[in-house]
Amino acid sequence: MQNIDKPTVKNRGIYLLPNLFTTAGLFSGFYAVIASMNGQFESAAIAVFVAMLCDGLDGRVARLTNTQSEFGAEYDSMADMVSFGMAPALIAYNWALSDLGKIGWLAAFVYCAGAALRLARFNTQVGVADKRWFQGLASPAAAAVIAGTVWLGNQYHIDAGSVSYLFAAVTICTGLLMVSNFRYHSFKEVDWRGKVNFIVILLVVGVFVVISVEPALILCLGFYLYALSGPVITIRSVRKLKVSHVVGDDEDDVDSVMQEQSAQTKGKHSQPK
Repeated sequence: MQNIDKPTVKNRGIYLLPNLFTTAGLFSGFYAVIASMNGQFESAAIAVFVAMLCDGLDGRVARLTNTQSEFGAEYDSMADMVSFGMAPALIAYNWALSDLGKIGWLAAFVYCAGAALRLARFNTQVGVADKRWFQGLASPAAAAVIAGTVWLGNQYHIDAGSVSYLFAAVTICTGLLMVSNFRYHSFKEVDWRGKVNFIVILLVVGVFVVISVEPALILCLGFYLYALSGPVITIRSVRKLKVSHVVGDDEDDVDSVMQEQSAQTKGKHSQPK
């Protein structure tokens, strides 16, 4: 005889639309690895940027359609590790680091480990950290630095062997920036549903035109500047720079940076126009 009092488990299913974008991003990251193994570095770099686009869309689509879920959040994190952790590390290794022996694969591993730690820390800070700022360089932006460099070097026929040590240093520094305490603008305060002036639309069109002229150069330069903006913002936001402002787990110092930056932001908004 069946126990009619036994509660049944409701099959909640999986939301299709946002997870389609996550899957597309995961596929792009996987394709980037395969392309780099076959020596198609330009295609591999472009695939990383496509993964960035998909990663930016899945969360926004989920919020706009009210289809957020714990499964989607976990799936997105796993996809990010492939697209922005493993893929850029392997692209960097296959393009210029393989000739350096142990130094090369250790540099690639530092980047990969930095991406994993960055994603793990981000997941533990959801709902706690100030959404206006990222703590450490976001993994998609770090992936763009690596992919943009490879894309630019391949487009201008730069000999990878001649810049291997420099690129190893860039790869290591990018990995370390992800696990740093440097503050980066998240741009999440932008109201995508709000109305804007017509001039803003013209500026957006202008940005796309400029990027289309030299996409590899413009994107690479743009993300290098963004990667450097974190240390500049942090140093300008504190009265006295401490080790904990750069790396570590001193929550009091991290919170103080956040409070000072928030106070500066409010002060700018409160000034008469």
